[in-house]
Amino acid sequence: MWPDPASALDDDELLEHLRFPGGRTWLRANFVSSIDGAATRDGLSGGLGDPADRRLFDLQRRGADVVVVGAGTARNEGYSAMRVDAESVAWRVDAGLPPHPTFVLVSRSLDLDPTSEMFADAPVRPIVYTAASAAEGRRAALAEVADVVDVGEDDVDPMRMREDLAARGLHRIHAEGGPHLFGAMLVAGAVDALHLTFAPTLEAGDAGRITASAAAAPTAMTLSSVLRAGDELLLHYVRD
Repeated sequence: MWPDPASALDDDELLEHLRFPGGRTWLRANFVSSIDGAATRDGLSGGLGDPADRRLFDLQRRGADVVVVGAGTARNEGYSAMRVDAESVAWRVDAGLPPHPTFVLVSRSLDLDPTSEMFADAPVRPIVYTAASAAEGRRAALAEVADVVDVGEDDVDPMRMREDLAARGLHRIHAEGGPHLFGAMLVAGAVDALHLTFAPTLEAGDAGRITASAAAAPTAMTLSSVLRAGDELLLHYVRD
């Protein structure tokens, strides 16, 4: 719809729309929300998305070096190993990228099951960012299946996580939630862009917003583009 009106966009055109800027580290987040601000339905964000949202969700992973998810969201939303489909693998290889993005999990307490499919079936060794105060027993178990990295004393510092990823050569950072992780990223000033799907529904109830944090973090954003699929709007914002 904006800034360059077009219709019936194919995957290549959408991927151009989703392309990461070159020459710098870039962290973008992806969320879905109802019109009245609910980030979940029945406790899950997946309940709000439709096929267009899920299509864009999958395409956003295609050009990413890493996909970042909070441990609670990974558990609640039923994440498995970070694998993209065969078409995405071919696209990534042609673009000079590894076949699959690296799965990055964020957990202050390291409350993760090292035998879960997220680790056991991972095509790339995952990275777990945590705090130095995390339990040593959990740390040792997860270190068998992932790189466990401290980026804070009692909590995870999103800016230190971003800097560590950049030092590993992982500059295209795609974050999929949840609200507490996104809130911490905003407070730290670590977010460059947001892809937000507005689902055409009113939810009421007590569902939370896409951000959750004790501290306020006003962050001015510029609207970069608007896509429309039926009654659904898919918005792209870039930080001023």
